[in-house]
Amino acid sequence: MALRGWRLFGVVGTIVAYVVGILLLSILSIQNHSPQRFTSRGFERQLSTPHGRELGTLGRRQPIRWCRELRYLDGRLPLPVRPPRMLHTFPGHPALIITTKPPPPPPLPPVSSSNEAAPHGKVVALASFPGSGNTWLRYLLQQATGILTGSVYKDYGLMKSGFPAESVRNSSVLVVKTHEHGPKVWQNFDRAILLVRDPQKAILAEFNRQSGGHVGFASPDRYKRTKGRYWEQFVRKQLTAWELMNLGWGRNFTGPLKVVLYDDLVADVGGTLRSVLHFLNWPIDENMFSCAMSRKEGIYQRKKRLMSFDPFTEEMKVHLEEKRTDVLSALGRQ
Repeated sequence: MALRGWRLFGVVGTIVAYVVGILLLSILSIQNHSPQRFTSRGFERQLSTPHGRELGTLGRRQPIRWCRELRYLDGRLPLPVRPPRMLHTFPGHPALIITTKPPPPPPLPPVSSSNEAAPHGKVVALASFPGSGNTWLRYLLQQATGILTGSVYKDYGLMKSGFPAESVRNSSVLVVKTHEHGPKVWQNFDRAILLVRDPQKAILAEFNRQSGGHVGFASPDRYKRTKGRYWEQFVRKQLTAWELMNLGWGRNFTGPLKVVLYDDLVADVGGTLRSVLHFLNWPIDENMFSCAMSRKEGIYQRKKRLMSFDPFTEEMKVHLEEKRTDVLSALGRQ
């Protein structure tokens, strides 16, 4: 009987030790995988916008000095930007993003007699293939006029860095950014500015943007991914999109259209900007224009970077040049 008692005691002790061990391991595991606490800087690093990881990149730059406080065409000031709030759930599960949507803007008032030349009531597209300088031209227009520009997108990085009218696509803004084309897009606009850049430079800029944001760069390893096939497919696909985008607007948009070459904008910022403002029927304030020219660089132009290799093969360059010549000829800008 005594032997049986000792055996029973041993079995019970083993079970108790096993349970205690499991409990200790569980406690340690919970402590090591506790939910991450997000700081505002950590949030900016993790949030991705529809156009790439912009908040962390642009948010660290100096705030823009505007020549005049930016307003809508009807005189309203923009509402404060309310970024999305991130709530972390459980380890291994994606975070939940909740956006706070601002109230819709009030209806536009009638056009005042003092601003008859301004394009009130007309929705103007600023159309371009990605990587063609759309954001820089928007910046120049806002500096020269003090009027907000809108977009068919909602890039929180740009909203926090000088473009609070992101996602506004009506006549309350000076122009509306878009990279889209087609009948359903064109019917929303009364007139359009088409910004065209050399396809080789535009595609390279777009590749950098997708990898490093509006002002960053792709690492050399990105070009060599899958032994270069990823980059080759990217160039081929983007060149087709570049051609369709520019020819679509140039040939099929039925409203007034102004074609602006990015190279012309770089070579003569003041002259090109004046021509765009004339197309918009916007009265130029010479003091504002001089201020805009003194701040023409902005923060949205990607700095030049010398690469240790040429990502474009000779075959790519020949094909890119053929498409560039054909498209510019069709647009009457060859």
